[in-house]
Amino acid sequence: MKDMLWELMNPLVMGILLGGLYATIALGLSLTFGVAREINLAHGDLVVLGSYFVFWMTSRFGWDPLLCLSFGVPLAFFLGYALQRYLLNYSMRLSEDTVLVVTFGIAVILQNLMQIKWGPLSRNLTQDYLLRTLDLGALYIPLNYLLDFVAAVLVMVALHAFLKKTFTGKAIRASAQDVTAARLMGIDVQGMYSITFGISCALCMIAGTFLGMTFPFTPFTGPTLLIIAFGIVVLGGMGSIAGTLIGGMAFGVVQTLSGYFLGLTAQMLVAFAMVLVVLSLMPRGLFGR
Repeated sequence: MKDMLWELMNPLVMGILLGGLYATIALGLSLTFGVAREINLAHGDLVVLGSYFVFWMTSRFGWDPLLCLSFGVPLAFFLGYALQRYLLNYSMRLSEDTVLVVTFGIAVILQNLMQIKWGPLSRNLTQDYLLRTLDLGALYIPLNYLLDFVAAVLVMVALHAFLKKTFTGKAIRASAQDVTAARLMGIDVQGMYSITFGISCALCMIAGTFLGMTFPFTPFTGPTLLIIAFGIVVLGGMGSIAGTLIGGMAFGVVQTLSGYFLGLTAQMLVAFAMVLVVLSLMPRGLFGR
């Protein structure tokens, strides 16, 4: 019995660390829905675009993927800000369905642009130090998985502090809670939506970097990431930062444990079945308001 528990420690710890990566991928989707009630169907493809941007920089300049974030994050923010300011805000005024159609169109465009630029073959951002493994006796922890989890915690702490402590963050929260009251207080709600989508795209750049450091990716990886992100967001509760992290960890643990007991082909099925069970008991998710 004791030996079996030790054997389970590896998939359990790996699931928790993998959940950090999943939470980082889902965070931008949760943020845009929590603030603007906007469902971005291009979210997964924006994550993959971040992976390809860092791949291009590492290939062209030989930089470390983490160093590329110093350029990629600001560029992604301005791209997201422009998309929301000049396209999605107008679509929101028409209808929610229009936003879905527009973001779906963005997703298709991004997939085809990435295939034209980089081809259909899978790529990765593997570095020599990412192949190292921490040997903790009975536990073997890949360094890239550990970095995924540390990055998730740091990003979520920084985002929480931004939303709670800064004037812009408080204005974003006000816009999310009551649009009419926020406008009466002089807040540019459309501008807050644009900043929020810019932050979401910056988070996609971060998520794409750590995704590429962990798994191979192709131009058509985005839809799979979108489905996983949706599962985690609804599991943790729409718009909840803490819920996104907990949801990601729960999803990752269920995935790795089901893979250990039932095989790799069953792990995603069991993970999404867990999401459905939780939602049947708690329709707003674990931390939904």
